[in-house]
Amino acid sequence: MNAVEIKNLTKKYKDGPTALEGVGFSIPVGETFGLLGPNGAGKTTLINILAGVTQKTSGDAKVHGKDIDDDPVFVKKSLGVVPQEMGFNPFFTVQQALELQLGYYGKRKDPEYIDYLLKKLTLFDKKNVKPRKLSGGMQRRFMIARALVHQPKVVVLDEPTAGVDVELRRQLYSFIGELKAQGITIILTTHYLEEAELLADRVAIINHGKIVALETVQEIRDRHKHLSKNGETPSLEDVFVHLTKGQV
Repeated sequence: MNAVEIKNLTKKYKDGPTALEGVGFSIPVGETFGLLGPNGAGKTTLINILAGVTQKTSGDAKVHGKDIDDDPVFVKKSLGVVPQEMGFNPFFTVQQALELQLGYYGKRKDPEYIDYLLKKLTLFDKKNVKPRKLSGGMQRRFMIARALVHQPKVVVLDEPTAGVDVELRRQLYSFIGELKAQGITIILTTHYLEEAELLADRVAIINHGKIVALETVQEIRDRHKHLSKNGETPSLEDVFVHLTKGQV
């Protein structure tokens, strides 16, 4: 069974650009899937459609066999999304915010799992602190905990390590590995191409709303050997720059 199935997904804004044009791919359960592309390529639009934040123009999208339009409640419960933007309620502590998040999904308080998450994300000693008073790296970890607290089947990490230090980045890599070992499906968007090489089973490169590559990193590099200038297999960065015409 596939965790995510997308067919001919299109998003056209009225009197504006086409953000997605005929996008299609499937993600098997338990796969870590890298979604790469320059700014404005359509990555966040695709994620927002899956999450029910943005309405698609046409096409189909399913999460664990359920259509996003036919069963949006199931889809939202199945997804945990870590957005790029930070967002906090100023009145609650870290623990209270996670308990509140559980309530949004119709789940009872689960102090044991909350403690587990906070320990894994090295936030346990900050459980009674309000998120706005945390450092930037700790706020990023809190956002991840909030996305995971209802134990979703599919986790979307939208630029999870943007602006964090090397130590935290390594901690997050380790934690992502643990999620994968638990059979959780992960969709990772990142501008750090080494992250995709390290973490993703397959990657899709999207440009101007279209998928321009969809394979394992090694397959993509092998397919573009003609880009090499010294006889070696080109790097993912070389291929990315070629396929996106050097956009950033």
